[in-house]
Amino acid sequence: MKLVSPLLKRVIYPGLARTGGLRRWASDGPTVLTYHGVLPQGYRVTDPMLDGSLVSPAALRSQLRLLRRNYQIISPPQFRLWLQGTLELAPHSVLVSCDDCLQNVLSDMLPVLQEFDVPCLFFATGSSLREQAELLWYEELYLIMCARASQGAISVEGIQIPWFNVDARRGAWWRLVQQLSAYEPVKRRNLITRFEKASGLDVGWRSAHLAGEASRRRFYLLQREGLETLAHSRDVFLGAHTATHPVLSKAADDLAWAEIAAVRDVLQRELGVEAWALAYPFGDPGSVSDREIALAEKAGYDCAFLNVEGQMNREHGRFRIPRVHVTGDMSDAEFEAHLSGFHRSVQRLAGRA
Repeated sequence: MKLVSPLLKRVIYPGLARTGGLRRWASDGPTVLTYHGVLPQGYRVTDPMLDGSLVSPAALRSQLRLLRRNYQIISPPQFRLWLQGTLELAPHSVLVSCDDCLQNVLSDMLPVLQEFDVPCLFFATGSSLREQAELLWYEELYLIMCARASQGAISVEGIQIPWFNVDARRGAWWRLVQQLSAYEPVKRRNLITRFEKASGLDVGWRSAHLAGEASRRRFYLLQREGLETLAHSRDVFLGAHTATHPVLSKAADDLAWAEIAAVRDVLQRELGVEAWALAYPFGDPGSVSDREIALAEKAGYDCAFLNVEGQMNREHGRFRIPRVHVTGDMSDAEFEAHLSGFHRSVQRLAGRA
């Protein structure tokens, strides 16, 4: 596939998009898109791995124009009724969703969505109900690893952290994320603080990454006031994204249950919204097992969303709904290739070959 990929992106996808071939390929069942936010004006991308899940305002506008022109955008309540079997949807229906609720979704993303009258299902973590803004803990961990001053291996409470070069950073980070997901949130926070100190960082290291309004909107989660504003904005619907965004499959039964169930009750009680949908953190097959599927249903959600592409239908399962993950490097043609399912079909055929 790596040899074919440039041909697909630069020739085949654009050609099919121009002739309407991608749209004709799309199935009748609804497709769910997931964003992770918008790059704030003035923010400079320095690490594509770190920022690749966020799109530019210009890309978002272009994608929404494409959706308005060629597809049927539906609201979260319409999708919910379809799941319940009480509403039929038009062919090529699309639901827009967004995970994490970083500050930029209120300041930079919501105005664009409202400009195009596009409803969105936002998934918030319990951390956004706090008065003080926080970072997603796993992004904070990655920033610490980028800024790390120590040149030697370190050990924090039995967790071995070797020295790594830039090329090995992503793998080392993901292993740490999985290990720390097994701890309850207070313990995890303590370990990250100890890792920061053991890495030889002084208290001012954060200013290099988080100085300025654009960087704050990029990295910090909405805090309580901002989440309340978002939750009660026009065409906004709120779902749950667990309490602290761990890799659920690495957590013990009681911790996984607390992450999934408690946040729903808190969001509903504190914000006065009905949190009927859950988005699993990370959402890949390694992060979501059959146990999490069962826990989501037990917790009282109507449905739950993965972060992998797939064919959507009612028989697929309400608690393993596939989504197309929109990334910052997608052209409009590549975006539509994923949206229509054409890209997934090509991958499947290449795998068989």
